[in-house]
Parts: sequence; structure tokens; C-alpha cells
Amino acid sequence: MPGLLTILMDNGSLEPAATLGLRKLAAKLAERIGRRVEPISLLHSSGVPAEKLGGTPAEILEPALDRRLTAGQNEFLIVPLFFGPSGALTDYLPGRLAHLRINHPVLNVKLAAPLFEPGDDRLARILADQVRAAGSTAQRVALVDHGSPARAVTALRNELAKQLGALLGPDFSVAASSMERREGAAYDFCAPLLAGLLRQPGWNSEDVTVAMQFLLPGRHAGPAGDVATICRAAETASGGALRTTMTGLVGEHPLLVDILADRWRAVGRDR
Repeated sequence: MPGLLTILMDNGSLEPAATLGLRKLAAKLAERIGRRVEPISLLHSSGVPAEKLGGTPAEILEPALDRRLTAGQNEFLIVPLFFGPSGALTDYLPGRLAHLRINHPVLNVKLAAPLFEPGDDRLARILADQVRAAGSTAQRVALVDHGSPARAVTALRNELAKQLGALLGPDFSVAASSMERREGAAYDFCAPLLAGLLRQPGWNSEDVTVAMQFLLPGRHAGPAGDVATICRAAETASGGALRTTMTGLVGEHPLLVDILADRWRAVGRDR
């Protein structure tokens, strides 16, 4: 009988670079923990043509688990490549697992914690390293995440901005922002949006480093992605007074594998 299978799971993307990045991280995590780790997305990635992925199709979670369950693999440990408790983890994933158990009542899934944990400042240290590595002399830093309808995820963003400010020191001004948000006053907690922040006095007339709270490249975080488009539009609106520099992504930093390995060990050490 197969043992526990570890899955590194991201949200998924139709951009090939995201799946390729997930595969690299899974290989590094496997080397670190000494176990096989399979890169599987929650959604979307199966739509990427296999020829753009070195000939190996991407997998998404529900059909991937169904195939393995049919083959006799019943136990899984999912390490989520998510910053915090987004609805994908707290609502969507449990629903899909319950659906799978209708036909596969033997399904046993352990879910590791997401990347951010109180008292662990390693994500902020990654962000600080990426700010320094960007090479900008800017003393204003705009931390930007995707934006979430979950208050806990936005609170996480705000805490990371506080930690980042403390690591960079008093010469830096750090502000939290999001790429996008849902409409309506119920989601005002997501404010400010990056586009609005970069039009505020001070932020619209100086060099600004945009600290990317994104894990993998894709439609949002790639070099021609949505965040880059927002930055270019703000620079144009400023008449050239604003110059932005985007940092590297969190998934590019070696410390991320340390965090993933610790999250795995917390639930999989004895298996």
C-alpha cells in the first residue's frame, strides 16, 4: 500500500511560468525533506498546453487525487503555497475533498499550515532581502499583494508591512496595498489599492520600490503583468516624477523552501 504522498499546491494559473515555478519549488522541497513531492495546482493550470510545460501536462487537484485514489493511493499531505487562510483553503478545498469522499471514503488528507505564522518573520525577511536586491535608492516601499475578500489575509498583509518596515529601519516608509479588491463598502478593509497609493502626495513624485508579495510569476506578477501595468500607468500619470522598481518574487528566495519544509514537518515528520 502506498504511503503518504506530499503535494505542493498553489492556486493555479494559465501562465506556463507559474507551473514551471511550482515544479522547481516542489523539487527543492523534495530534496530538503527527503520525500517525493508532486506539484499540483488547485485550479486553472490544466489549461496550459503541455508543449509549453516541457511536454508534461499540469495537474489540478480534484482529478489528480481521483486518479491516485483509483490507483490505491489514499493518504495525502498537502503543503499549500498560500500566504494565509484564503477562501480557497478554508472553503473551496474542503468542499472539493468532501465531494471526492463520496466515491472515495478512504481519502485521508492532512493539510499543512500556510506560509505566514505569527511569530515567524521569515516572509518579511524575504521581502526585505528582495527590496535590497532591487537596487533602488528609494526610501518609499509599497508592499503589494493580490487583494483578498478575507479579512485575515489582508490583516496578514498589514502585519508583513509592519515587519518589513521594522527590518528596513526608520529611514524607510513602508505602506501596505493590494492590486485589486471587490466592490462595495464591505471590502474597504483592502484599501489602499496600489494604483491609489501611487497617486498620493509623496508617493507620486519620488522613487518607489514595489515589494511584491506574490509567490510565482503569472498574469499578475510577471514582468508584463497587472502590477507592472499599474506601475507604468502611475508613472505616466505623474508626468515622469514617479519612478517605480518592482522587486523579485517571494518564490524566488531560497528561504521560502525552509518555510515550506517546516510546514511539512509540523504534520508529516513521523510519516
